[in-house]
Amino acid sequence: MESTRTFKDKIFLILKGIGMGAANKVPGVSGGIVAIVAGFYEEFIYSLKKVNGTAFKLFINGRFKSFYNYINGRFLMLLFSEMIISYFSVSLILDYLIKHYELYVWSIFFGMIIGSIYQINKDFANWNFKTFISLFIGILLGLAITLLNPAKENDNLWFVFFCGIISVCGMTLPGLSGSFILILLGNYVLLLVDSVNALFNSVYEMLGGNFEFINDPARIRMLKVLAVFTLGSLTGLVTFSHILSYILKHYKNITLSAILGFIVGSLGVVWPWKKTIYKVTEDGSFLYDSSGAKIAANYQRYIPEINLETFYAILFICFGIAIVLALEMYGQKTRKTYA
Repeated sequence: MESTRTFKDKIFLILKGIGMGAANKVPGVSGGIVAIVAGFYEEFIYSLKKVNGTAFKLFINGRFKSFYNYINGRFLMLLFSEMIISYFSVSLILDYLIKHYELYVWSIFFGMIIGSIYQINKDFANWNFKTFISLFIGILLGLAITLLNPAKENDNLWFVFFCGIISVCGMTLPGLSGSFILILLGNYVLLLVDSVNALFNSVYEMLGGNFEFINDPARIRMLKVLAVFTLGSLTGLVTFSHILSYILKHYKNITLSAILGFIVGSLGVVWPWKKTIYKVTEDGSFLYDSSGAKIAANYQRYIPEINLETFYAILFICFGIAIVLALEMYGQKTRKTYA
């Protein structure tokens, strides 16, 4: 597989990793959407499936090259390294854009998801009673998650580990946003803002020769939370990849129709016209995270008025659709190469 991957393919894979990393941090957007519309979703799942007992035996026995080739190492390394870089860089730009141009950013996301629905449906030709039922169930599940109310923040390490397992669904299951799941579980700020900031500050201080944070119980607690969350994410990633790989192999049509339904049902999460509902204390004052930003609790969606801003938003929706169509053009080539 790696021997046939050209330099151009690797550049595109890096860009896809950046896209997945940025998407995974944004509530309502699934990194799995990027994978499926860009044509590498099944390779991604099957590569993760290779992280199994055989792989660990190769690693423990010191057969590192065989281990690397067995798990499709270059593919995973390029993808995950750029996802991590994106998470700490491109996603910061995305955060800025959402803060200052929220309507237009969500419009692009909404258009991309509409485009992905079109592409999945266009390539799917196995409609029957079972696939229609799975489509309907997927829509209901997507709608149910959209309408759920967030829980309260919980830093219990077992619960944090569970959050890691569940949140990684956004990478393996298109349409299910891991970040949005963390909002529903009440731990989005704790796990994707506060703990990440604690790690960033700790690394920055260590590079400057300052290790005083070791004596800061609150900082150490945050680092433990992040470590447990990461471990849970890795556990969920490998576990879900094995489950999805089996399902895709034996029930591909039902799975794809369910994914399509789930994406349709979760469209409400990325509906561009919405007002953010922020968390408040008992006395009615807003709650803020460590960066000074108000903490979102949920969204109130509405039908837009006909004005210039709405016209621009519709243009951005069309732009989002165009992005997916462009990705699909390259994705078709990729799927033919690695089928």
